Amino acid sequence: MKRPILGVTMGDPAGVGPEIIARAFAEPAVMAGSRPVVIGSAEIMKEALGLVGSPLALRAVRAVADGRWASQTLECLDLRNVDAATLPRGEVSAAAGRAAYDYIERAVRLAQSGEIHGIVTAPVNKEALAAAGVRHSGHTEILAELSHTRDYAMLLMGKELRVIHVTTHVALRRVPDLVTRDRVLTTIRLAQRTMEGLGKPRARIAVAGLNPHAGEDGLFGDEEKREIVPAITAARGEGMTVVGPVPADTLFSRARGGEFDIVVAMYHDQGHIPVKTLGFEYDESRKTWTGLSGVNVTVGLPFLRVSVDHGTAFDRAWKGAANHESMTEAIEVAVTMLEAA
Repeated sequence: MKRPILGVTMGDPAGVGPEIIARAFAEPAVMAGSRPVVIGSAEIMKEALGLVGSPLALRAVRAVADGRWASQTLECLDLRNVDAATLPRGEVSAAAGRAAYDYIERAVRLAQSGEIHGIVTAPVNKEALAAAGVRHSGHTEILAELSHTRDYAMLLMGKELRVIHVTTHVALRRVPDLVTRDRVLTTIRLAQRTMEGLGKPRARIAVAGLNPHAGEDGLFGDEEKREIVPAITAARGEGMTVVGPVPADTLFSRARGGEFDIVVAMYHDQGHIPVKTLGFEYDESRKTWTGLSGVNVTVGLPFLRVSVDHGTAFDRAWKGAANHESMTEAIEVAVTMLEAA
């Protein structure tokens, strides 16, 4: 595919989204790989470009088809849905939450109509979305609902780990009830589809246990015997190479060492913690994140969606110091996956 058109949602305008977009596309190699259209507020994006001293000029458009993608120019599909003069920066607000949702909704429509080839998302804030009356609090669930997708999963990709999740944004007390044979099997299938898209049809898939020691043969819980093992058996029957359930306390080290290509995690933090521990670096002496490696891919959607793997960082937003490493990686991963499709 020749320089795919990427719809880049601005995220919560009060957070770091505008700044990390401005920084990422100022890198010539990043801009050279795609034709980006920021879906957001031209007023906010102009301010962000000025904040980081970007060499890029912003060009507001009313439709993707109006994009020119001239040198040193960043196109912005201007939804004009937030007042930059009154928007509180670095704070939760219903106005910012509603604007962020509007950017996602427009991106989905553009992807469905074929006007853009893929979506890259800057972070949203769950409290702001809730304040705006949005029913779902996360990108994954919003995208699935807008695209009428039933079988989907969150995939985290770092430099050393790939982790796909059976459950994500739910209370921990609900997880055991949601770890069902069908749900685990669906996630294993999505893991296989993901690896096929990355050029590894014979992927080695490892499935984490839910309980300590993967249940210890029922001593610490029976979800492994009752739900997870039957799902693994069914996946093997479909020809997939699946190992598990493996105790989570050793599984991620084994995957990092090269034994497995992708891990199926049972819940949000089980998968997020190892990926972010390896990819995120915080320097207390400088009071800043010096590394934010890792991206989030929603698997199962009828279009590609890749995101940064961090939040809105209100404590650092609009100070000119946001780290754009994850945004750069998200753009690069989106281009790579579109080229491989």
